Amino acid sequence: GKDKIIRKKNCLLLTTLILLSAVLVGCGSTAVQPEESTAPAETALEDFKSAGDKTDIAALQQINPEAYAWLEITGTDISFPILQSAEDETFYLTHNIYGEEDDNGSIYTEYYNNTDFADPNTVIYGRNRDEMFGKLHQFQDRDFFDTHREIKIYTAGKTLTYKIFAAYTYDDRHLIATYDFWDQLVFSNYLEDVFAIRAMDAFIDDSVEVTSENKIITLSTGVTGQDDKRYLVQAVLVTE
Repeated sequence: GKDKIIRKKNCLLLTTLILLSAVLVGCGSTAVQPEESTAPAETALEDFKSAGDKTDIAALQQINPEAYAWLEITGTDISFPILQSAEDETFYLTHNIYGEEDDNGSIYTEYYNNTDFADPNTVIYGRNRDEMFGKLHQFQDRDFFDTHREIKIYTAGKTLTYKIFAAYTYDDRHLIATYDFWDQLVFSNYLEDVFAIRAMDAFIDDSVEVTSENKIITLSTGVTGQDDKRYLVQAVLVTE
């Protein structure tokens, strides 16, 4: 009878140890799992950039379905996905492509613009940070402006090529709300005003023909120490 009790106790102890080790192994595996699952997300954007085909927007949308294009200024390190929030037009001012809060924000358009670049003027925003559109201030150097004039925008299966015709400091008016660019007379007058700009750090190439029949993009960022100013780089669509 005594042996039976000892054997029962030993069995119970063994069962408890097996259960305990199973729990510990379980805990151990769940502890390392988040590290494994977040690592690919962080490299996903780098993988897309190095893949070569930036018109494969479906791959970009696996990272974030609100990413819809890729912008690149030829010969520079200005190369970013473009996002647009369906609900909050300033969401990507303070969030990265992973939807995480990030002071650098993202490169984005507001929902006043369509995402097919068929609007007369598509305004693309980015923060005045070295990691984002702060890089645009390089265009304040004449040599840089003269030697970096091509912008490519990659959309699903299509590449749009633009030629930069203007880079200048402007006030902070909301362009789309201020001008009805769909009205050809309004657009034409606006372009006349741009080509008439004369300022020390403004570079305008009036040899580039831009009319109200054309489609343009406006890259817009802040100006350090001047909250009421924007720095704009504008380009006209030349091939699609």
